[in-house]
Amino acid sequence: MTSVNGTLPTHGNYHNYHGRVYYNHHAGPHDSRLALLPPELLAGARVLDIGCNEGWVSCEVAQSWAARRVVGVDIDDVLVRMAWKRRRTLWSHQEPPRDAPPPDASSSKKRKRKQQEDVALAPVPRADYFPASCQHMFGPLPIPPVDVGGADAFPHNVSFRCADWVNEVIPEDAGGYDVILAFSVSKWIHLNGGDDGLHRFFRRVHDALTQGGTFVFEPQQWDSYTKARKLHPVQNAKKLQLHPDIFQDVLRGIGFGPARRLGAPGEGSEYLFCCLQSMC
Repeated sequence: MTSVNGTLPTHGNYHNYHGRVYYNHHAGPHDSRLALLPPELLAGARVLDIGCNEGWVSCEVAQSWAARRVVGVDIDDVLVRMAWKRRRTLWSHQEPPRDAPPPDASSSKKRKRKQQEDVALAPVPRADYFPASCQHMFGPLPIPPVDVGGADAFPHNVSFRCADWVNEVIPEDAGGYDVILAFSVSKWIHLNGGDDGLHRFFRRVHDALTQGGTFVFEPQQWDSYTKARKLHPVQNAKKLQLHPDIFQDVLRGIGFGPARRLGAPGEGSEYLFCCLQSMC
């Protein structure tokens, strides 16, 4: 299998990986992994999605889970460009915003505060309001100015960046993240960077989290390494000493708290979810 740009996917950069494995139709949002998370974890949070691929998870978190800011990062620039395209596609499918009554200038501060709370608690617009045929027939909707919906609302609250995040600092890191997602990427970091590369990845995550932040981690099982290492001759799982069954111990040694097992994303899945609190 090749990646989207025709090369071997030695970094796990498969074309349409999330759409093929986790989503049921064009607009989602139905990622079974996100459904395992406590809803309050992502609401109002700054989120980093490592290995975002074509932006399926990043967009869902920004659009349907009330995240304040989402940054998707991937090593493949072609996938990142497709993620930006998916952002616009999802915006074209979203339910139009409901008109809110204008604030009353003569209202008391208490009433104005109540109006703001009502807006904040309003239902999230449906992500799949318009059928796919609308965009095929009429083209995608333009992205509105940021002052129309606000910087914290979809689609302005999600962005993408091409970078090898394990080894590169991106500008968004400066603000820190409340939640960092790492879905199905540890194997590829491990095979390409070795045990040292995986250690470096875990330390980067810990340092990039805000105090009390959460690392949501999907470690890939050891038997899945065998097939992946055949993609490139320099990848050799036999040299690796860190097995997924001891990842939790490694993370605790770096400074994370005890892992909370969230469950498996689907029947028969071998994947394990851990939610680890940063101890700064």
